[in-house]
Amino acid sequence: MAALQDVHVRICNQEIVKFDLEVKALIQDIRDCAGPLSALTELNTKVKEKFQQLRHRIQELEQSAKEQDKESEKQILLQEVENHKKQMLRKTAKESLAQTSSTITESLMGISRMMSQQVQQSEEAMQTLVNSSRTILDANEEFKSMSGTIQLGRKLITKYNRRELTDKLLIFLALALFLATVLYIVKKRLFPFL
Repeated sequence: MAALQDVHVRICNQEIVKFDLEVKALIQDIRDCAGPLSALTELNTKVKEKFQQLRHRIQELEQSAKEQDKESEKQILLQEVENHKKQMLRKTAKESLAQTSSTITESLMGISRMMSQQVQQSEEAMQTLVNSSRTILDANEEFKSMSGTIQLGRKLITKYNRRELTDKLLIFLALALFLATVLYIVKKRLFPFL
C-alpha cells in the first residue's frame, strides 16, 4: 500500500511539474501574442484549463499527503503542497494579468473600430460638403450668367423704349408734315387767290 502511495505521489508531482511548465509556456505565448483577439482569447482559455488541471493535481497530492502513515513523509508532502500552492498563486496573478491584458486589448480594438467609423463618417461628411460647395459654385456661375442675360435684356428694353419714343416723334412729325401739305394743297386749290 505504501509503495502504491509513493507511485501516486510521484505521478502527481510529475504532472504538477508538467502542468506548471505548460502554464509558463502559455503565459509566454500570451505575452508574445500580437495576433487577433481570438488567438489571445484561445490562449487565455487554455491557461485557465491548465490551471484547473494543476489545482486538481495539487488537491490530489494534498489528499495523498494526508493519507501518509509516516508523519515525516506527511509533513514533507504537505510542505510540497504549500510550495505548489504558493507558485500557483503567483501564476494566478499572471493569469489575471493575461486576462486584464486580453480585456484591455479588446477595449482598444473596440476603440479602434469606433475611431475608424468616426473617420469614415467624417470623410463622408467632407465629401458631402465638397459636393455641396460644388453645387453652390455651379449655381453661383449660373446666377452670374443669368444676371448677365438679364442686364442685356434690360439694355435692349431701354433701347426699344427710346426707339419707340423716337418712332412716335417721327410719326407725329410726318403726320404734321402730311397735314401741312394737305392743307397747303387744299388752300391752293380752294383759295388760289390767297
